[in-house]
Amino acid sequence: MSAPAPCSPSPSDRRCPLTAKVRDMQDPNDLERLLERRGALWLALSPIWLEREPREHEYARMLQVVEAQGYTSQELEMIYRLEMAPVMARRQMSVAGEWRHFDEDRLLLDLARHTRRLHGWRKGFWLLFSGLTTMMSRHRFNVLIERLHAASS
Repeated sequence: MSAPAPCSPSPSDRRCPLTAKVRDMQDPNDLERLLERRGALWLALSPIWLEREPREHEYARMLQVVEAQGYTSQELEMIYRLEMAPVMARRQMSVAGEWRHFDEDRLLLDLARHTRRLHGWRKGFWLLFSGLTTMMSRHRFNVLIERLHAASS
């Protein structure tokens, strides 16, 4: 049995597994798909970064979205550390930061732009420095994880 012939990703070659990846990276609708996939979760988790502690109804909303979308605690940890924390920490450190609520449209756009570029060395970089970007919100995220485990048991 011979190995499959290598393919080069081109828009015309639908059989090549790399074609879909290249098409997704170039597809202007990629941003829309990313927002459909993650937008509700990002918005639900955003109160973790506000100046005040999240309210009970906000934690309930976070749990509802996480459970509805079926994320494991490990997946949630990676989304928190790699997708959200780098963007949200910058907002937290800003002198003119948003402390009471976030402009949802701007927030979603910033998170989507960051996440679309999150591959290769950038992913490793943010994983390495995630301790710094999560230190101001880690205790709140841990409360969410505890509640998630309590709800699933």
